[in-house]
Amino acid sequence: MTDETSRGDERSERSRADGTTLLKMGVTVAVILAITAVAVVLIFRFVDEEREREMLNWQARLGIVADSRAAAVEAWVADSAGVLKNLADNDALRLYLTRIKLGDQQANAPDSPEVGFLTSLIAVTAERTGFSAPPQGANVPASVPRVGVAGLALLDSELRPLISTPNFPPVESAQQAFLRALPPGKAGFIDLYLAPSGRPTVGFVEPIYAVQEDPTPDHQIGLVFGLKPVDDQLFPLLKQPGATEKTAEAVLVRETGGVIDYLSPLRDGTPALKRKMASNTPQLAAAFAIKQPGGFGVYRDYAGNDVLVTSRPIKGTPWTLMYKVDRREALGDSEMRLQRLLVVLLLAVAFMLAALFALWRHGASQRAAAAAHRFQELAERFEHQRNFLRVVTDSQPNAIFIADERNVYRFANAVAAAGVGGDKEALLGKTLANVLGPDRARPYERLNRQALEEGKQISNIHRYRAAEGERVLQSEHIPLKPSGDMPGGVLVVEEDVTTAVTERERRSKTLRDLVGTLMTVVDQRDPNAAHHSTRVARVARAIAEEMALDATMVDTAEFAGTLMNLGKILVPSEILTRKGMLTDAEMRQVRDSIQATADLLQDVHFDGPVVDTLRQCQERWDGGGRPKGLAGEAILLPARIVAVANAFVAMVEPRAHRAGIDFDAAAKLLLDGVGTAYDRRVVAALINYLDNRGGRQAWAEFSRATPAA
Repeated sequence: MTDETSRGDERSERSRADGTTLLKMGVTVAVILAITAVAVVLIFRFVDEEREREMLNWQARLGIVADSRAAAVEAWVADSAGVLKNLADNDALRLYLTRIKLGDQQANAPDSPEVGFLTSLIAVTAERTGFSAPPQGANVPASVPRVGVAGLALLDSELRPLISTPNFPPVESAQQAFLRALPPGKAGFIDLYLAPSGRPTVGFVEPIYAVQEDPTPDHQIGLVFGLKPVDDQLFPLLKQPGATEKTAEAVLVRETGGVIDYLSPLRDGTPALKRKMASNTPQLAAAFAIKQPGGFGVYRDYAGNDVLVTSRPIKGTPWTLMYKVDRREALGDSEMRLQRLLVVLLLAVAFMLAALFALWRHGASQRAAAAAHRFQELAERFEHQRNFLRVVTDSQPNAIFIADERNVYRFANAVAAAGVGGDKEALLGKTLANVLGPDRARPYERLNRQALEEGKQISNIHRYRAAEGERVLQSEHIPLKPSGDMPGGVLVVEEDVTTAVTERERRSKTLRDLVGTLMTVVDQRDPNAAHHSTRVARVARAIAEEMALDATMVDTAEFAGTLMNLGKILVPSEILTRKGMLTDAEMRQVRDSIQATADLLQDVHFDGPVVDTLRQCQERWDGGGRPKGLAGEAILLPARIVAVANAFVAMVEPRAHRAGIDFDAAAKLLLDGVGTAYDRRVVAALINYLDNRGGRQAWAEFSRATPAA
């Protein structure tokens, strides 16, 4: 019993092992078959994309030819109509018809000079422009009529022929009906038809207006009428120079009453206007061309062949130019190539499938061992990198931490952990909101997201209320791209700049208070220009902000505008308060006060180039300013801004000896000075602020007189 029991246990264990092996094999086979199926689908998709790409190439090629031939046909139609337009505008011809209209019988006499001149004119014009052709029929001394083919004719207001070229073809009843139905003042186009001569012909009509009258329907006194065969002029334009496709063909078609007319000769030998087909013929290329001009597709031509076709409408006519090429010629080589490629790729997939099955059992264990070894190496590498990063960052005075895309802590140095009252190991795996609180974490989450989306470093200064008072923090958010060993995230470096910012704000407030006090002194000494500096500063700041300058440059422009008149404390009071005219020396002393301002402030520290701005705000864009004659971009941008602001305020402010001008007049004067005195961009920013940012309302008081002190 014991032996039987042992053998039974052994068979049961072997059965379970075999079952496990079969399950693994089944899963592996299913995965391989799924991969094979995906590969086959991708192969067929690739072949379809190649086929579609080939179709797009042919669409572009046929479209280029169709555009070229359509342009040639449209040019021919326009040139032909232009011939009649030039005749209709001829002064001699208009005078002749005007005299006829007024009943001058002498003008219509066959031997009159006008008749002779105009007969020669239209004959020469017809010969030069293709409106002439030899008549049909033998030229024999017999009573056999010869049929006219082409020509030009002048018709009076009653459509009676006055003058025509020799052998002008007879006007058929349909053409007479067209002329009678043509609205006065309208040019006309007689569509392609078979003339009695048997040649395909078109007609053109152009109204003639009385001399010295407007070209209106009431003043029409006649018509220029022209007939022109197209077989030797128009149809040759349908052939594309340099075309290599044997089956390529450009055809003019039109639809009339559910029937499609093939207007031009066909490649199978059918003459022009001799083939008609119903427009509802299934898959007819010509019907598609007319209904969808500019479209592209595979349809059947008049012979039942599959063709690639595109089309273009012909302006001024009911024609459509259809350009086609047999599908077999266009796609035959590419189809064979794609079939061969498909077979090769499928054979490659079959070979790879066989190789996978052959190598699966041998490579499975090796892959597993290699993967385990690699994972162990990666774990050790991560641990080494984390330890090294921790040693380096813990020695830094700033808080440093890394958050992933979900704003979860992945690393924190000792300073970052101490700042939130926790242990750096305890932070890992927690979200910023859980550690910092939702309100304080929200700016970090927004800046981290912005850094990841833009892929660049983001800097920010923000404030928050702490137990010891308001704190100011400067943070740098640096995006970290994912690598083979490290996931992506954002490195945040944070520095407490509370002391520096507080000191800077205190110093800035002190400086602004001092500047305000100094300008009060200046305003008291120069009541005629009281508040001028304050207004220049307001305008300068508005312009700088409109130009999107940084905060330092905006403050520079504002400080320079505020301080520009400080040097007037060196100008005697009697000069500043005098009502009459100043001498040249006194005017020079007032103008030099701005340079004196720069000298007084030379040793005062500003965050921006305030002193240099003051020295350059009297320079001109064309180099004609002072003191150094700087020009263009060599002048500091804040100085260019202050120059425009100062000029604007001086124009609109009233003075004791004159009234201020309105804002529009001041803007025009500034525009007149662009390129000579002022920078175009600065003037444009000022005008945009006036018109679109509420500047007119904000500065309305500039135009009101300053109350006497």
